[in-house]
Amino acid sequence: MPDISRDDITKTLKSIDSGTGGIDIVGRGWVKDILTKDGHVTVVMEVPANLGPRLEPARAAAEKAIHNMAGVRSATVVMTAEKEAAPAAPRGHGGGAPQGQKMTIAGVKHIIAVASGKGGVGKSTTAVNLAVALSRMGKKVAVFDADIFGPSMPRLLGLAGRKPNSDGKKVTPLEAHGVKVMSIGFMIAEDNPIIWRGPMVMGALEQMLRDVDWVGDWGEIDVMVVDMPPGTGDTQLTMSQRVPLSGAVIVSTPQDIALLDARKGLNMFRRVEVPILGLIENMSYYVCPKCGNRDHIFDHGGAKRTASELTADFLGEIPLDLKIRMLSDGGTPIVAFDPEGPHAKAYSEIAAKVWDKISGGTQKAAPKISFKSLFGGG
Repeated sequence: MPDISRDDITKTLKSIDSGTGGIDIVGRGWVKDILTKDGHVTVVMEVPANLGPRLEPARAAAEKAIHNMAGVRSATVVMTAEKEAAPAAPRGHGGGAPQGQKMTIAGVKHIIAVASGKGGVGKSTTAVNLAVALSRMGKKVAVFDADIFGPSMPRLLGLAGRKPNSDGKKVTPLEAHGVKVMSIGFMIAEDNPIIWRGPMVMGALEQMLRDVDWVGDWGEIDVMVVDMPPGTGDTQLTMSQRVPLSGAVIVSTPQDIALLDARKGLNMFRRVEVPILGLIENMSYYVCPKCGNRDHIFDHGGAKRTASELTADFLGEIPLDLKIRMLSDGGTPIVAFDPEGPHAKAYSEIAAKVWDKISGGTQKAAPKISFKSLFGGG
């Protein structure tokens, strides 16, 4: 199926009144990006922050108009606002939702973030295997890919090239290996870069969380695993504030440079009052398949020592193994491929610890960020 052209989409959007004096949303300069793939269309509208709440009818009209275009299978219009500096404005006022106000994600009991201070430590592979391990424990599990710039869940779960269905109001998440999953990667080509500013990213994440029918025919989701982007930037801070996280899992490799960044990630979550569920040491050791000798290629035990120093729990070690990488690239998490094997056992033991930690309580309200705390003020 040929993609709908951007020109045709733009022409359709020119028919949508901005509600601000008879000028359409394209004429106002609010249409910032248009993504199309296999009949799935995503449009980003960036609007003035002070007008945001008034422009929902225009956003909804744009989404409906695109959905009615010939050849369109699903349409998503994300509305974001560039927040204006307003030192005198009280907390909780201005464009968008009030600071600290949590999102409502219907039908999801617990949400955990799987995070890392830096990229390349195996965070996404860890997240997907934890999700499958939780599913094998009999839990209803969803995975939300919050890494807008590097979405990997479609490939890790063998869903690359697949598209979720939509009725124009709600999107039905895809399913694989016993878990539900949603990712921006379903809406764009793997080699298509997303060049968005922070408000666009958060608008897309919030809309994906809000507009997905997580419950479906499963009933309530016991736990949603959020694959966070690496680092400690705006997306991580805003997700921590806006999403009612039950806790965060930090993934690191054993070497000092990775552990330094892991400390930053852990401390970020603590400063925004998200519970730390524990640290995982990935690529902890290598076992020779021929002789059985165990080598510590990237050092060993660093995450456990760091957890002790930071008074956090150490959840376990995951070995460096070619099989994990090959299966991940092929779309089959190792927990699903060999559930009785030693690698699956390691992930399953960690999953059991995580579930024990979160199942005793309910989701916390989204924390309020203390800038004094963030920047060391008194």
